[in-house]
Amino acid sequence: MELKVLNKEGKATAKKVKLNAGVFGIEPNDHAIYLDVKQYLANQRQGTHQSRERGEIIGSTRKIKKQKGTGTARAGSIKNPLFRGGGRVFGPRPRNYGFKLNKKVKSLARKSALTYKAKEEGILIMEELTFKTPKTKDFATILKNLNVVNDRTLFVTSEKDQNTILSTRNLKNTKVITADKLNTYDILNSVKLIISESAVSQIENQFKA
Repeated sequence: MELKVLNKEGKATAKKVKLNAGVFGIEPNDHAIYLDVKQYLANQRQGTHQSRERGEIIGSTRKIKKQKGTGTARAGSIKNPLFRGGGRVFGPRPRNYGFKLNKKVKSLARKSALTYKAKEEGILIMEELTFKTPKTKDFATILKNLNVVNDRTLFVTSEKDQNTILSTRNLKNTKVITADKLNTYDILNSVKLIISESAVSQIENQFKA
């Protein structure tokens, strides 16, 4: 697959980039994508939830009614889950939701996501993005030139540029990441994947078999 390199005005230049079929043209594996996205979302969870069970309630442990003969459920104390203000039964405990996933499965998932994006013609190749100063207005102009103003857009650069990141921070549907931070969730969550010219080879080297 061969794509023309676009400039900041959104016009095609004389340069072309050929996408590696081993990364952008494989047989997609949906289950690998599912596992990688599941792990990403699991890692986003704080896992700090906690409820008070009967052992953690502050209160008297006096038996409040006799064991038998009341016609209702037996109750030891006011900490009993049956009563208002009592402990919670099997409530959430703080935990880590993360789980292990093999490197090869992650790599397959990302290549599958890139393949889907290429099939949808959702990939654009662009010249290097450089800003002397952080300017949201300038970046908004680039989005307008590329006709992606209303689309969720993911910009992939070869190196971290603070001015570029600051320029996109106030733009609702735009995110900038470096090629080494590229993940399945962000690829699938974007409508347009805009890759800088130098980041293409970086991605191909990263995910090649």
